[in-house]
Amino acid sequence: QVQLVESGGGLVQAGGSLRLSCAASGRTFSSYSMGWFRQAPGKEREIVAAISWRDGSTFYADSAKGRFTIDRDNAKSTVYLQMNSLKPEDTAIYSCAANYRHWGTRATMYDYWGQGTQVTVSS
Repeated sequence: QVQLVESGGGLVQAGGSLRLSCAASGRTFSSYSMGWFRQAPGKEREIVAAISWRDGSTFYADSAKGRFTIDRDNAKSTVYLQMNSLKPEDTAIYSCAANYRHWGTRATMYDYWGQGTQVTVSS
């Protein structure tokens, strides 16, 4: 069992930055691929970024490329999402998720989820 707790969301003006954190507890964090997903009102959940447990490979949705960076600190059992040049369309609830010893971008592949943190970008 893994518990995930996100933090770092908030209200920011367009062009600003936020750094989301997801702290994990439970089984060995380094054995989990980690993903950040988001869901805006009236829209389906979508992946934003993911980082592999095996070699640290990363994936970014097209909307995140060049603006967002995912990284992890296995010693702290934490995954981060640095978000720069934020846009109003980035407004959503951001959730982190853990996937035990697999690598993928589909939400159904992830076993554990945090409660989410709200990110609101004003124009």
